[in-house]
Amino acid sequence: MKNVFRPADILLPKNANWEKWSVVACDQYTSEPEYWEAVEALVGDEPSTLRLTLPEIYLENADAPTRIAKIGEAMQSYAPKMEKLENTFVYVERTLKDGRVRRGIVGMVDLEAYNYEKGSKSPIRATEGTVVERIPPRLKVREGATMELPHVMILIDDRDQTVIEPLAEKKGEKLYDFNLMMEGGHIAGWRVGEDEAERVQTAIAGLAEAFTARTGEENPFVFAMGDGNHSLATAKAYYENIKKSLSEAEAAVHPARYALAEIVNLHDEALVFEPIHRVVFGVDPEKLLRDFAAFCKENEGDNAPQEIPYFYEGGQGVLKIEKPVSPLSVGTLQRFLDEKGIKTDYIHGADVTKRLGQEPGNMGFLLPPMDKNALFDTVEADGVLPRKTFSMGEACEKRFYLEARKITK
Repeated sequence: MKNVFRPADILLPKNANWEKWSVVACDQYTSEPEYWEAVEALVGDEPSTLRLTLPEIYLENADAPTRIAKIGEAMQSYAPKMEKLENTFVYVERTLKDGRVRRGIVGMVDLEAYNYEKGSKSPIRATEGTVVERIPPRLKVREGATMELPHVMILIDDRDQTVIEPLAEKKGEKLYDFNLMMEGGHIAGWRVGEDEAERVQTAIAGLAEAFTARTGEENPFVFAMGDGNHSLATAKAYYENIKKSLSEAEAAVHPARYALAEIVNLHDEALVFEPIHRVVFGVDPEKLLRDFAAFCKENEGDNAPQEIPYFYEGGQGVLKIEKPVSPLSVGTLQRFLDEKGIKTDYIHGADVTKRLGQEPGNMGFLLPPMDKNALFDTVEADGVLPRKTFSMGEACEKRFYLEARKITK
């Protein structure tokens, strides 16, 4: 278990304008092009992770292949200007715009210990359904990359705060300390010393032992995906493709076997589970409401009643579901949207959902938050949650790209 999450050879830019270097996760603001236009204007010609990643708002654009090619070129250009910190954990303190401080550790996870399929008994498990169709376009970006930059955040169930929190009192060399762009708050990072790195891995092993003692399961569930599930699934697919041409010994040391990620304690007071709302496009609202009523009648369950507020141009109301097919509101609604093949976007923030939902031909649905304390037990008992069940904070609170790691020989 100590080898599932380990120190990495981390790359950081030399003499960077940190604020322009670090941009938010690519899967945010997917229906707000004005956000990414503002980032583009702010960054200008400065070195930036904006040049090393592809915002998903552009993923299906006709010029996506050109953008992907430019990412590869930028990585080649930036590589000589990066400093390598060998065999390193980075302790991170992210101060959110409301003053809360979220703590984490950046290192790399072994993709051999990750399986996103429902019912998996791997140490690293998906918390939501993985849409395999979303992997190939993301794989194109990774296949042309020489390095990775993570927005992946993985949760540990550490009620006694044995892994991450002790680092707050034993900070090592400071690596960066700056304000993030676009209301992202502030971030600071410190290199973790060898003794503390060993303690971190021993404490993680302790979580695994406690899980086995409590449940009797031989395969401990220690790491739950928080953010970036499809990014980690893409890294897994990339590695599995490479592994086909490698010997067992070569695969064991190939850099693509690992993926950079930040682990965060589920019980961190600054970690809040926010709902991910839905906006649908190209619909007749009145027809959709009739279709949903018919769906609920045909797919009755024995779960507690649910209510989902909705908005559209000139109207609003509440979906009242007496016998839901899913125990979670998000599961009931998502099953309907998937069955009907309705174009859907996943929105962080009620105000944006209402605004987009009230545009012609759209509808917005507001969903309730999930109790974060139920996450590990729910996934262990029932498998993955419905897709996009929860978000770890608002869009501006997501992980910003910052550290990098080489993934090619």
